[in-house]
Amino acid sequence: MDLNAVRTFVAVAEAGQFQRAAADLSVTQQAASKRVAALEHALGVRLFVRAPSGARLSIDGQAFLPHARALLDAAERAAASVRPGSRALRVDVVHRQVATARLLRAFHRAYPDTALDIVTLHGGAEAVEAVRSGAIDATVRAVTLLDQPLPEGVASTPVLDEPLRLFTGPGHPFAQARSVTPAQLAGHRVWMPGNAPGAEWTAYYERLAAEFGFTIDAVGPDFGIEVLFDTIAESSTVATFVGDETPLVWPVGHALRRIPLVDPTPVYPGELVWRTDNAHPGLAALRGHLTAAYPGRANSGVWTPEEAGRGGSRTGLPA
Repeated sequence: MDLNAVRTFVAVAEAGQFQRAAADLSVTQQAASKRVAALEHALGVRLFVRAPSGARLSIDGQAFLPHARALLDAAERAAASVRPGSRALRVDVVHRQVATARLLRAFHRAYPDTALDIVTLHGGAEAVEAVRSGAIDATVRAVTLLDQPLPEGVASTPVLDEPLRLFTGPGHPFAQARSVTPAQLAGHRVWMPGNAPGAEWTAYYERLAAEFGFTIDAVGPDFGIEVLFDTIAESSTVATFVGDETPLVWPVGHALRRIPLVDPTPVYPGELVWRTDNAHPGLAALRGHLTAAYPGRANSGVWTPEEAGRGGSRTGLPA
């Protein structure tokens, strides 16, 4: 059904005259009359009783009017759902409980009028493809760990460097340490059942383990964070890694420890990824907010996966 014809029908019904309705629609009276005539032909009924004094609704026109208004309302809602500034900004994060999600919560507090639609795709490659295809507006991922370069028309910028912490139970050998170096983990078991093959976070921890000589154990089903807490709390040999900015709450009796890693401190990188031709105003605000909040990478004392295999110092300190 021609929505312009429906819109003209409603305008004539409200104005009571073709001439006045045509003026309201910024079209000629002849064009307005032709639109309504075409609509009447399509419906097979007369919608108006025309007279020198104007036009009044026929019985069929009266029946059609509320449905016509509903059609126009639905069309406006449909257009608004994708209109820049009206559609929610769709952003992917690895998980809703990690630091990347915290970045978006801070953005939402700063820009409460920008509607957000948060999604969690499986891996970085899938997320980048979703950005390229337009399925999402942006993602925050460790794109430096992906095997492929970013597609043409897709850009990224660093927005996060999250320090890692060693997470242990009270009986672990490092439980009372004020800090631990990655080299001290050599020969120890770090259990990470959520490390999926091909995921960018899996690649990160594999490079970290290879660099400092410890073992990443991904064996066993991932039953969630509560089971991970229970296992770590009860073990004297098993530890895991958590992000410094990842909020965690565990039972008091577990007495779990989050121990800083130093000399160097491994940091997990996050980059905002977006299409360069995406005109959503919320995306521009998000980019500005995240880049302004990012302090930049420390020049020394940190380890990043980009440094693995380059030789020399990974810390920015003398080798």
